[in-house]
Amino acid sequence: MPCTTILVGKKASFDGSTLMARNEDSGAGKFEAKRFVAVSPEEQPRVYRSVISGVEIALPDAALRYTAMPNVLPHEGIWGAAGINSANVAMTATETLTSNPRVLGADPLVKGGIGEEDLVTLTLPYIRSAREGVLRLGKLHETYGTYEINGIGFQDADELWWFETVGGHHWIARRVPDDRYIVMPNRQGIDCLDLADAFGAGRENLCSADLLEFITTNHLDRSLGRAGEALKDNTAFDVRGAFGSRSDADRSYNTPRAWSIFRRLSPSFCDWDHSVSPESFDLPWCLPPDRKITVEDIKEALSDHYQGTPYDPYARHGDAAKRGMYRPVGVNRNNVLVLTQLRPDQPQERMALEWIALGSNVFNAMVPFYSNVSRTPDYFSYGEKTVSTDSMYWASRLLGALADAHYPACVQEIERYQAAVAAASWAMLREQERGAGGATREEFNQHVSDMVREKTDEVLQKVLYTASMGMKNAYSRSDG
Repeated sequence: MPCTTILVGKKASFDGSTLMARNEDSGAGKFEAKRFVAVSPEEQPRVYRSVISGVEIALPDAALRYTAMPNVLPHEGIWGAAGINSANVAMTATETLTSNPRVLGADPLVKGGIGEEDLVTLTLPYIRSAREGVLRLGKLHETYGTYEINGIGFQDADELWWFETVGGHHWIARRVPDDRYIVMPNRQGIDCLDLADAFGAGRENLCSADLLEFITTNHLDRSLGRAGEALKDNTAFDVRGAFGSRSDADRSYNTPRAWSIFRRLSPSFCDWDHSVSPESFDLPWCLPPDRKITVEDIKEALSDHYQGTPYDPYARHGDAAKRGMYRPVGVNRNNVLVLTQLRPDQPQERMALEWIALGSNVFNAMVPFYSNVSRTPDYFSYGEKTVSTDSMYWASRLLGALADAHYPACVQEIERYQAAVAAASWAMLREQERGAGGATREEFNQHVSDMVREKTDEVLQKVLYTASMGMKNAYSRSDG
């Protein structure tokens, strides 16, 4: 699944929260409607069967309640995307990653294994920390194998972990440094792994039990120097050289997205416009931000379309040949953006917020919901395939399609809409948490849903009018 992911450590965020966000994007030429649901322990299956691979897996009896963003149409399975469980642990699954023939020849993908369709359902209801998430998924991966290469994020109020599959059965994971953020754009991302830690205390690095043997037996270590040196005690084993890719597709599809987000969040790290190419294979896995990262920063980064560069498809100046030459972060086939925020300064019952935006991020708005709930608003959980403005997903898709075709005329209305929704969301959240709101968590979520529906209907009406006036069959003379 083409996606973009950002994870932010607690010392790099604006309020000490851990932040994790991902765009789930459809593959080229298709769109997938999504909905926001809360899954009770009673609804969780005891024997899970994958639609795509057919694998059957017995699940533990004790499941936690959790939220998810499944597909509206179940023909390809659940595809839970992202959510938070009642222990305030979050998961996002998955970022489709790249690999290379040496890895896939040594450990082939498993046709009857697990994949993105399955991972949230199999993992999130059974974990009580981010580290537990890594270990549970690692065990599932070793036991059943996978039919695709993926990256998965796990989050609690203290830690963030990034998990990557390596071939059909192997895996690696690193803890995100508290003062850093990472950007993942569909390319194998962890740049180095401390093998001594991974096979020792496992404080910052984890991996499958036989990874060292897998590397040595299949000659995957590409480090320079004394043979095997990196495998003994080097804290910077070259993961990308061993497991990653350096393809022409990476240059146009993957690395430019990381470059643009790093350029946005860490502008002082280097001269991004001259000394580092958008096509560089050597972009870092994590960086310190110039300023503490906010929810709005992440929304803007995951809506990025190369503003301020020659590559912006909406630019009206510069070299026309460069416009649209790289795949944007905010693309037409964004299905959903889920940003999970775990706030250590809040009581357990309202620590977790799930910020959700549906449709193309260039044109949509993002709103916060409490995840510790038993039900979700109808406007965000609409489960029909029929286009309807009763659904936030479909209203956002309509808004994006209309505004994109008339971008210069509509962009101001879109920006006003996004700013108004963001401001109203924060005001409602502050009022609720000061005790002035007087609503339950479910009631608060409904109030937020009502607010964004009203503002979305208003902007959709304005954009529809502008688009209608710009139709090619327009004629200025009235009848009569």
